[in-house]
Amino acid sequence: MIIMGVKERGGRMIAGNIPNIRKDTLRAVVLNTVEPGAIVSTDELMSYGLQEGDGYQHGTVKHGARKYTRYDQTTDVLHYVNHVESFWQVFKKSVTSTHIHVSPNYMDRYLNEFTFRLNHRDRGNAMFDLLMAGIKSPAPKRHRSLASQRGRYRAPQHVQ
Repeated sequence: MIIMGVKERGGRMIAGNIPNIRKDTLRAVVLNTVEPGAIVSTDELMSYGLQEGDGYQHGTVKHGARKYTRYDQTTDVLHYVNHVESFWQVFKKSVTSTHIHVSPNYMDRYLNEFTFRLNHRDRGNAMFDLLMAGIKSPAPKRHRSLASQRGRYRAPQHVQ
């Protein structure tokens, strides 16, 4: 299972399953989630080398060389992916400590929960209110009155 995350600086995070890390797969995710002309920062995976041809300013950081930020003098941009990396750390820690195991069938649900938490973390207690507002309460069940239940009760017949 391969999971990809995209985070807008100062904005929202999205995460989801992808079938592979081929260039066409990553390109489709970027084209569907990132505005054209945006600055895209990634790690050094070769499959990410597609962004510039699609109108994105692309910069990389080299985690393999223990470089976690890179300043691009030509565009005056500091490239880093620390926000996404910290999201993965929190997600992995929660899975291993609280949930123990996550089925691939439900991975999207867990990712949606954690991205929701991240995207609404500034709301504090209001996040709970937002969550509760999103839950539709079921229609109240109609119960028979006790009197009507008594009317239906039949004592067991004793066989002699």
